[in-house]
Amino acid sequence: MQVTETLAEGLKHEFKVSVPASDLDAKADAKLVDLKDKVKLNGFRPGKVPVSHLKKVYGRSVMAETIDQTIRDTNTQIFTDRGFRLATEPKITLPTEQKEVEELLAGKSDLTYTVAIEVVPTIQLADFKTFSVEKPVVEVTDAEVDEAIKRIADQNRPYTAKAEGAKAETGDRVTISFKGSIDGVPFDGGTGEGIQVVIGTGQFIPGFEEQLVGIGAGETRTLKVSFPKNYASEKLAGQAAEFETTATLIEAPGETEINDEFAKTLGLESLDKLKEAARERLVAEFAGATRQRVKRALLDRLDDSHKFEAPPSLIEEEFNLMWNSIKAEMESSGKTFADENTTEEAAKEEYKKIADRRVRLGLVLSEIGEKNKITVTDDEVSRAVIERARSMPGREKEVWDYYRNNANALAQLRAPIYEDKVVDFILELAHVTEKKVSREDLFKDDEADEKSAA
Repeated sequence: MQVTETLAEGLKHEFKVSVPASDLDAKADAKLVDLKDKVKLNGFRPGKVPVSHLKKVYGRSVMAETIDQTIRDTNTQIFTDRGFRLATEPKITLPTEQKEVEELLAGKSDLTYTVAIEVVPTIQLADFKTFSVEKPVVEVTDAEVDEAIKRIADQNRPYTAKAEGAKAETGDRVTISFKGSIDGVPFDGGTGEGIQVVIGTGQFIPGFEEQLVGIGAGETRTLKVSFPKNYASEKLAGQAAEFETTATLIEAPGETEINDEFAKTLGLESLDKLKEAARERLVAEFAGATRQRVKRALLDRLDDSHKFEAPPSLIEEEFNLMWNSIKAEMESSGKTFADENTTEEAAKEEYKKIADRRVRLGLVLSEIGEKNKITVTDDEVSRAVIERARSMPGREKEVWDYYRNNANALAQLRAPIYEDKVVDFILELAHVTEKKVSREDLFKDDEADEKSAA
């Protein structure tokens, strides 16, 4: 076997490989000898079929298998001997002319092919003990607990029917029935009976609730609205529609008295228990936000500490995924790059930088996990599936079956678990200091942070 490196540019390598026909023939004969005891042919006793006869019957298929196995084994040896870690699947180029292929399968010519690869660079990991990470901490105040309980009370406030002849105002709850149409033609999902709408809450598409102000019980109005350009239904998105709407009941909001009785309506023993539950929920909410801020700060530190050339094909793949998503989102919302105060070219450059960062961080996290034997267990993945199923009541079995039958979906679920375990490993070594901040500071710039996160 002869291996010649014909290209070595950065992370890209190409090799020309030649395997003598005699080597292929010997391997194919060995396969035929092994096949001798397994096949049954008319006129021959089991195990007594001559290899020469087997070669006439199965020679081409066995040689094809031999060539395939030889290429895989040879490539593995080439990559292992040079310490290469592949970024993508190798690209193999074989003879394509009919005569060459026939001679190769007949064992009359050497196997000559080229293999092109892109490798993962050697990554020199930083000393994580030198990392300093600031952890923002927010204390839950009594005022925040009271505010949270008030929001719950507002969501559960009672409504009382207004006097005969009263008109609907913002904040009132109106029970309506409606029939929608576009250009005079009814559309699927455009009718409703006994629907309750609280005016001003934005439950319906823009412009709908505002036109209910001043309506009375028993009154019918034709409401003219347009569906948003990013509406879930493509058939309705951006369409102008009319809704023939009849109000059957007008109710005014009442005040909810926040006491033990109110807490009991929520399934809790007392107001104190409700306050405890509200505090626990806020603590969990703040802890989740804190975790995200710490993780982003750590990823920024990893990014600054690991500058290397990432495999171009991986960057291109990551960029394409993001760019296709961005384009689809903009098309559905009807927005342009000008609306975002940028140009398509500038946006592409920005997202290419983000793609490069994501790929590098992914490789760094993978390297850390591999060197420190960090793994994700099947139990951890199963718990994640269960949590995902619980978040969709009534569809638990559907969710479970989806992940059980979809290897790619399971891999997507496993990836963030792995990333979090690697992050936790680094934080154990890093110097973490706590800093008390306000709730506003904790949650500010979330959108910008998410955009640049890995």
